[in-house]
Amino acid sequence: MTGVLVLGGTAEARALAAALIERGIRVVSSLAGRVANPRLPVGEVRIGGFGGPEGLARWLTENHAKVVVDATHPFAERIGTSAVTGARLAGIPLLRLQRPGWQAGPGDDWHWVGSLDEAADTVERLGERVFLTSGRQGLSAFARLTEPWFLARCVDPPEPPLPPKIEILLDRGPYHVEGESALLREHRIDVLVTKDSGGTMTSAKLTAARELGVPVIVVRRPYRPEAPTVSAVSDAVDWVLEAVCSTN
Repeated sequence: MTGVLVLGGTAEARALAAALIERGIRVVSSLAGRVANPRLPVGEVRIGGFGGPEGLARWLTENHAKVVVDATHPFAERIGTSAVTGARLAGIPLLRLQRPGWQAGPGDDWHWVGSLDEAADTVERLGERVFLTSGRQGLSAFARLTEPWFLARCVDPPEPPLPPKIEILLDRGPYHVEGESALLREHRIDVLVTKDSGGTMTSAKLTAARELGVPVIVVRRPYRPEAPTVSAVSDAVDWVLEAVCSTN
């Protein structure tokens, strides 16, 4: 059996590709190419964009894809929208594999915002020493803030513009509560900024912030067009097996 395109870059995408290949299904995993040394899934990999939904539809048709699984990051807004349109143009089914968002619990001091710009507007009223875990591509939203000090954790070095008072920490998850707590204490962090990425790979910072009484600014997920959605890799495997078999 052949013909599954997994739009990936996440742990769920890698797990899905491995599970499908184990079952004898040909999988092509597509990565955006924004990380210098990404964690690669097993199987075939393509890196780079498609040229919008029309380009994606053309690729799907030319490569005889049977189904598409959008397992991209919840904040990969552009490809998430293109995936729905591209699959529709190509006339093939699409499934979205998306981890659930985080939920505040007892003791959490969370401040929800709609964008990184709104997060920057909120920072100064909550603290002076800020831990930015929202990704290197969004650091420019904080460049206008001249008073707070920032610790920004990124996988790859960021490009300007950046806040004038900033220290860059190059690292990638998974993270653990003990390490996150030590980091917050060492740098005297009094406010944390994050996106609602969900999952367990980077959630330890939220537990550490709760235990230390640090407020958290959480950026809501962007809108994505409606699509059939599951949150478990096993459910995505079942869906692909049924969809591929029904098209053969």
